[in-house]
Amino acid sequence: MATELKRKLKDEVAQVHREVETLFGQVPTWVRQIPDTAVTGFWTQMRDFHLAETAIPNKYKELIGIAVSGATRCKYCTLFHTEAARMFGATDLEISEASMMAGVTMSASTFLNAQQIDYDQFRTETLAMVAYARKHPPQPPKDVPGRDKPLHA
Repeated sequence: MATELKRKLKDEVAQVHREVETLFGQVPTWVRQIPDTAVTGFWTQMRDFHLAETAIPNKYKELIGIAVSGATRCKYCTLFHTEAARMFGATDLEISEASMMAGVTMSASTFLNAQQIDYDQFRTETLAMVAYARKHPPQPPKDVPGRDKPLHA
């Protein structure tokens, strides 16, 4: 029985490697280093969610990946998601804004957590602020050069 399971696992790994090579022209070393018991699950998630057309356009998924990669300080993921974002049409400005958004979020998160802000109060205030902003869209200040668009649409 164990021999049959090992053969089946080996066949599944070979199939994953064929699919990866078909899509990317090679099977990278790091993919070959994923344990046999994990590679099928990893590839299925990558193929059927990350790389597939889903409700979130691929360019946006890659911009999210860039932001998360910056926050986790993963140079491997940053490179992959940056190049994939470019492949899906992201501009250098969009990439830099995704990176900056990660920085702004990390900054605020660090402050909120370090100050131990009460979550229930934060939630109440945030929902009230969003409700107010929906009813009263801000207009750009007239004295800020280059600011000719509303702050949010």
